[in-house]
Amino acid sequence: MNSKTSSVILWALSFVFMAGLAVYQRLTGPTHPVRVTIELQGVTIKEKLPRTSDDKMGELIRIKAADTAVSGTYQYKRYKSDDEWICLPLKREGDELTLRLPPLPPAGKMMYSVTLQKGSEQVVMTKDPVVLRYKGVVPGFILYPHILFMFLAMVFSTRAGVEALFKRKQSYQLAVWTTIFFILGGMLLGPTVQKYAFGAFWTGWPFGHDLTDNKTAVALLGWLVAIFMLRKNHNARGWVIAASLILLAVYLIPHSVLGSEIDYTKAR
Repeated sequence: MNSKTSSVILWALSFVFMAGLAVYQRLTGPTHPVRVTIELQGVTIKEKLPRTSDDKMGELIRIKAADTAVSGTYQYKRYKSDDEWICLPLKREGDELTLRLPPLPPAGKMMYSVTLQKGSEQVVMTKDPVVLRYKGVVPGFILYPHILFMFLAMVFSTRAGVEALFKRKQSYQLAVWTTIFFILGGMLLGPTVQKYAFGAFWTGWPFGHDLTDNKTAVALLGWLVAIFMLRKNHNARGWVIAASLILLAVYLIPHSVLGSEIDYTKAR
């Protein structure tokens, strides 16, 4: 196999690998909807309960339940608060039962649970209350380039790691491109997304414990060290492999874990 063909194969594998990570990120983490399937006196109800919202009017949740004999209630209170639970009936709108949670400022969280009833049988849709976080609207011209650059950073990171592992010649160039894409997506556009969504550019160390910010900083540091070591010695490929593995570990941590939130027990 010639060098050009092997390079194309490695790029393709890097892209497929990153696509798999993107799917993983989408399906994990505290913002992914909770998928629910319940049985209620012969009626099967499948629904996704949201865990994030940018609706300034409060999140409207719809539950498909064509059987008009199905009714229910929902209860909610602010997350990390001393509030009492508020319980209200679900509203029927055609084939759906609906509920609307009160709005909160960005980074405010609401806990809620839904109970469905048919006849004498009642079923709580989730074992534990669902926690929904409110956020501000992020403009597409900020959000989509952020996603693109973060995607490219991981593709180039994977490709750089493989290049170094097989002792090929382009480790340094690939490391530089990885770092450029990561700076653009993670350190420039990332904080801008955070500002639109939650009102602050940076909530990681030393100002807070936001894991997304902290892991971004650690990954960037890894790549800066790798480039520095490669400039000193082009055979120091182990640093590239280490930086690639660090970034992989960062992407394996579900997005928005330990993200911005308001503690209403302290916010008076």
